[in-house]
Amino acid sequence: MKTGDQIPNVTFHTRVRDESIGGDNPFRWEDKTTADYFAGKRVVLFSLPGAFTPTCSTYQLPGFEKNFGAFQAAGIDDIYCMSVNDSFVMNKWAQSQDLENVKVIPDGSGEFTKQAGMLVAKDNLGFGQRSWRYAAIINDGKVEAWFEEPGRSDNHGDDPYGESSPENLLKHLNG
Repeated sequence: MKTGDQIPNVTFHTRVRDESIGGDNPFRWEDKTTADYFAGKRVVLFSLPGAFTPTCSTYQLPGFEKNFGAFQAAGIDDIYCMSVNDSFVMNKWAQSQDLENVKVIPDGSGEFTKQAGMLVAKDNLGFGQRSWRYAAIINDGKVEAWFEEPGRSDNHGDDPYGESSPENLLKHLNG
């Protein structure tokens, strides 16, 4: 992906809380499209190799959550975290991180990630197919700015982090 590209058009299979269901698991399936998340808004999307992984849980996701107000002040409507994980995992991770501002998008089958050209093999870690770490500013479904970690390749030995950090995106937004 690059500046000016239209983001992939896919459907995400999500689980949403619905109190009318009752019981211990008041969630129902709800399909959401790319347009549901991105149409008519200026957002930050960041993607990472996996929920509950060290860099993602310690730095990247908490950094976006903590800086939500600064992103809003810079003209961002929403912040989305995407991973090639199912909705159950993404919802539990969001809960464990006490998210109030960042919203999670489960790309369970990796379709969005594949169409964006960011799907990589992580078999060397036992992960299978996952997303390479990146972030983007997306304005009404089009890439306004793209931040990809260097060295994208299958079974990469390292997990670079810096280009897609909240600090780097804020620096870009604030000129």
